[in-house]
Amino acid sequence: MVEPLLAQGKGVVIPSRSAKKVAWDHDRHLYQARHLIENFFAKLKQYRAIATRHDKTARNFLGAIHIAAAVVWLN
Repeated sequence: MVEPLLAQGKGVVIPSRSAKKVAWDHDRHLYQARHLIENFFAKLKQYRAIATRHDKTARNFLGAIHIAAAVVWLN
């Protein structure tokens, strides 16, 4: 399943499951960075206006994202 992607020069970021017989080699630092970003977006989606995009203009939506991101960052 991974072999065609590895042949194209792609790398494995997510580690294989512990139940697998053969474990994949993965980039641990890239996985940690990806995990931080995914957690940030999960926290950002807790704000209803961001998750459902209530603002009609891109400018207002970006402002709401900035405010919510600042609140998440400060917590």
